[in-house]
Amino acid sequence: MAKILVVDDDTDILSVMEMLLSMKGFEVQVTSKGENTLPKTASFKPDLILLDVLISGHDGRVICKQLKSNKETSHIPVIMFSAHPGAAASIAEYGANDFIAKPFDVNNLMKKVNAQLGLSPA
Repeated sequence: MAKILVVDDDTDILSVMEMLLSMKGFEVQVTSKGENTLPKTASFKPDLILLDVLISGHDGRVICKQLKSNKETSHIPVIMFSAHPGAAASIAEYGANDFIAKPFDVNNLMKKVNAQLGLSPA
């Protein structure tokens, strides 16, 4: 069972994503605090990270860059998401593997999650 870490300061989005991904058979952990991303990644060892671009005083792009520059976590795919349309243009330089615009379409989310995990479409 693939493990997914979801990082977003919007607790409604965390609840929905946790429920949806759990129903799809993934083991899910969530955090609403950007500063918890690195410790949670170290302890949970996710196969994929869904990371908000702007998260309560933190820049998700910087967190992504930290993950990608660490040999222990650089292999983990990161899908970033944001309600800001311009954010998609800047994520590649931080090492993110993909981007989803908020509000997101569930089918599109699952397609991208499965693609990053190397799974066949749901």
